[in-house]
Amino acid sequence: MTRHVLERELRQLQDEILRLGSEVEENLGVAVEALRRRDMVRARQLIQADEWINQRRIQIGMRGLSLIATQQPFASDMRQIAAMIEIAGELERIHDYVKGIAKINLQIDEVYYLEPLIALYPQMAVKTQEMLRGALDAFVNRDAVLARQIPAADDVVDDLYKSAYRVIVRYAAQTPTAVEMANQIEWAGHNLERSADRVINICEWIIYMVTGVFAELDSEYETPPLTM
Repeated sequence: MTRHVLERELRQLQDEILRLGSEVEENLGVAVEALRRRDMVRARQLIQADEWINQRRIQIGMRGLSLIATQQPFASDMRQIAAMIEIAGELERIHDYVKGIAKINLQIDEVYYLEPLIALYPQMAVKTQEMLRGALDAFVNRDAVLARQIPAADDVVDDLYKSAYRVIVRYAAQTPTAVEMANQIEWAGHNLERSADRVINICEWIIYMVTGVFAELDSEYETPPLTM
């Protein structure tokens, strides 16, 4: 394989990452909106879409490994391939959280108090989508500076999650018969919070791809485990 062909293959692999990331970003918002509206049709569609996401992640990984095994990529190429394989894995995990929210939507009973309980979830989803969109921009532009800036937004997601958690706990305390339902709704918020954490992981791999140095990125603080 000539250098020209290798570069073409890498660009195609990059395009697959962007396509995968765009799908995950969109579905994150769809999952929360479907929960808010109790849209069971959309919830089932998201669960089915997860199969496509899983297959694309596997194909990206296998294609990247094939390039490593059959070609002699430069060090920078190796970093790019390794980063793309890891980023694809992180995107697949974010969509696992999307699927989890969709499953919660199908499992909970009719809840008249649902809107106040998840009032902050759309904001969490939007902020996480913004983080992911920024990470994908940093990826395609090889922008390590931008990648280092994105984790700060995770603090906003953490604060929203803590606020939502307090609302849910108060509701559960006042309505003991709804504790199980409240716990499931809280878990949907947990999935959103973890999705933002996964975006930070993507940023770490972007920085490694650009600089050759891997270092963990942290937001200002980490959200402690929350239990009902």
